[in-house]
Amino acid sequence: MSEAAKWYVIHTYSGYENKVAQNIEKVVENRKLHDLIQEVRVPTEKVTEITDGKTKEIERKTYPGYVLVKMIVTDDSWYVVRNTRGCTGFVGPASEPTPLSEKEVKSLFGIDVSSVEVNFKVGDKVQISGTAMDGFIGVVQNIDLEQRSVDLLVSMFGRETPTTLPIGQVIAVED
Repeated sequence: MSEAAKWYVIHTYSGYENKVAQNIEKVVENRKLHDLIQEVRVPTEKVTEITDGKTKEIERKTYPGYVLVKMIVTDDSWYVVRNTRGCTGFVGPASEPTPLSEKEVKSLFGIDVSSVEVNFKVGDKVQISGTAMDGFIGVVQNIDLEQRSVDLLVSMFGRETPTTLPIGQVIAVED
């Protein structure tokens, strides 16, 4: 499939968020729809609550009544989500699935979903810039586009030292 999965918001009955998420995951597992519905999340946050002088940490739903789904919208995936017990529909005009923008996903999850392209690959020599190791040369060991980091093996003071840096602090070196 050439279409990329996007994040959508599903409206549920209040208190049914976890049940809806579990039911969707169960149907995806049974029907083997992992390529269409890739991830289901109930947004939560950890909150410290003080009651009767006792402190405890609880997990609270950030958006009660809503579940987030990363999926490719097809007739099958739409049917699975729409016909899940406890689900009242997609958030969007006329209950049509409307994907979240990259900015919205970043604010919800703290991740940037925009695509990243690098001009180096594993095994290439790169130069470090913008850190205390500015100017050092390293060999790329691994590139993690999701975390936007690169693992390097840097030769420092006669020793090979592994390090992980953000992709923006690495520049490709031409031989």
